[in-house]
Amino acid sequence: MTPDILLQAEINSGDTAWVLAASALVLFMTPGLAFFYAGFVRSKNVLGTIMQSFIVMGLVGVLWVVVGYSLAFGPDQGGLIGDLSWFGLKDVGTEPSDIYAVTIPHEAFMIFQAMFAIITPALITGAFAERAKFSTFLIFMAAWSLLVYAPVAHWVFSAEGWLSAFDAAGPDSGINALDFAGGTAIHVNAGAAALAAAVFYGKRRGYGVEPMEPHNVPFIVLGAGILWFGWFGFNAGSAGAANGQAANAFVVTNTAAAAAALSWMFASWALTGKGSVIGAAAGAVAGLVAITPASGFVQPMEAIVIGGGAGVLCYLAIRLRARSGLDDSLDVVGVHGVGGLWGGIATGIFATAAIGAGGAGTGIDGLIEGEASQMVDQIVAIGVVAVYSFVVTAIILKVLDLTIGIRLTEGDEELGMDVTQHGERGYVFDEPVGVPTYTAAPPTPAPKPEAAAGS
Repeated sequence: MTPDILLQAEINSGDTAWVLAASALVLFMTPGLAFFYAGFVRSKNVLGTIMQSFIVMGLVGVLWVVVGYSLAFGPDQGGLIGDLSWFGLKDVGTEPSDIYAVTIPHEAFMIFQAMFAIITPALITGAFAERAKFSTFLIFMAAWSLLVYAPVAHWVFSAEGWLSAFDAAGPDSGINALDFAGGTAIHVNAGAAALAAAVFYGKRRGYGVEPMEPHNVPFIVLGAGILWFGWFGFNAGSAGAANGQAANAFVVTNTAAAAAALSWMFASWALTGKGSVIGAAAGAVAGLVAITPASGFVQPMEAIVIGGGAGVLCYLAIRLRARSGLDDSLDVVGVHGVGGLWGGIATGIFATAAIGAGGAGTGIDGLIEGEASQMVDQIVAIGVVAVYSFVVTAIILKVLDLTIGIRLTEGDEELGMDVTQHGERGYVFDEPVGVPTYTAAPPTPAPKPEAAAGS
């Protein structure tokens, strides 16, 4: 996500191959998120939860091509939004862009960004798991993608966005928030929206009274593993090239995830006396979230601090949320909101100009390197994005609730999303045990002995 307007545009096959591979890795994260989330819910909602992530790939995949990319990255309108010059990918083709990732086809940069646009709204779904009406959900995802994600992506990632450090006007052009791969634009953004969603959807029926423990912990670990794998594309692919900055992002991504898996596990162990499997998986995701904005700007030892801090902070955040009574079903606020907040601040603390300048990015130092002003830029960007996302999400949900309703009826919620919203079940428990199920006509039974003798 780091444009370099100084290089002469010329396609490099190695850079192109890496960005296309990274795009596929990031797309794979969304099914990984689906399994991660689905493991946490009750069995009657497993398909509905998976569908909420999976269908976003279709919905946003189309919206991004038609209008989303132009709004997020098209020619700038006052630093706030792109215009519609690239509607339907007009003029976005196989030639390199003169601004974005200039050694790869413009379409390669576009499709890489599409994968971020897909997974960001999918993250929010964990906040209202097990209680969202599917028809309204589709409208909410479309509206949020265009009204929240697209402008925020423009502010933070566009070369002319008003919060962007990668500004065509130079490093002294106002707010220069560092966000290499989406800590603010994706995770703080989704976390603030999740907080609004948890408030407006309200608590699940029986929350705090009925047991609502995860129905499939192996799904959680599988999903976390897929997310960890895909995150290498998420962060290292954001260099926009196969270069040293991409290699550094790859290394610090793995390091932070490892540190956070350990720190969350040990924190929960200290308080509960058990080394939690779910805690290790959730910790890894928290570390991945926190290193995302910093991955193109910090070194491996700093990544251990960032990841280790994320594991503890996010664990404490979800414990605090549980005491508050807020039903953020899958702790999107605690993991993505708090993790993104810590990651954005940590970027301002630990950023090293030499690493950023070594790739396709900009060289900006953080607090430890003597640039205290960078902390101000980071905090401003985090605050602006969080407030905007929360307010606009709240407005969208309020309008939808007043018109068509956002939540399942009590009866539908009791039966579960799988049957009421999709007419299918994730698991079939009521088939007779020991009776074979045939997909074709059953075999003809052998003749009885007396009948054979009579013949």
